[in-house]
Amino acid sequence: MSEKKEDLLHMAETLFDNHGFHSIGLKKIVSESGVALMTLYNHFASKDELAAEVLKRREERYMEHLTFFDTYLEENGEYPDSPFVRIAIAHAHWLTDNSYQGCLFLRAKEEYASKPDHPIVELANGHKRKLREFVQNSDLRRSPKEALRLCLLIEGATALAETEDPDTAARELVAIAESLFAKTQISAV
Repeated sequence: MSEKKEDLLHMAETLFDNHGFHSIGLKKIVSESGVALMTLYNHFASKDELAAEVLKRREERYMEHLTFFDTYLEENGEYPDSPFVRIAIAHAHWLTDNSYQGCLFLRAKEEYASKPDHPIVELANGHKRKLREFVQNSDLRRSPKEALRLCLLIEGATALAETEDPDTAARELVAIAESLFAKTQISAV
């Protein structure tokens, strides 16, 4: 990927995350990223296309974070037996490591809600489906209801981190996940 495209995507994500999708114009993204408007249009046909690429990259980073956090835990001698607990810990770190403004996907969906078939809405919905599938596939001994429960905890911690201290939301996410999923028995529910 070209350096200019990378600069555009990085700045667009920062601005969208801090100010929303509709309140930021292309001129602001161009001026803040230090690239020419023509460069932006060489890479993206529209602001929506740029926003979609930002969301795709964010999802890729998030899913990589969840996937590779196991290695981090193992290297630091903190490797819980339950994959669900490890996912909760990884998400807790995501909440506290990022300047947290809330879930970019849900905020994007909210801004584009008047167009339910819009590609941005589809990306947001798809992201939530992928997260649930990832959770379910991390421990096939667990029921789909248990995977849903962990996703509800993750989403709740994400929402709470917007209004409360993200460290507190992260700690409570892990504590609740440990109380529900660190047990040796696997629920059939």
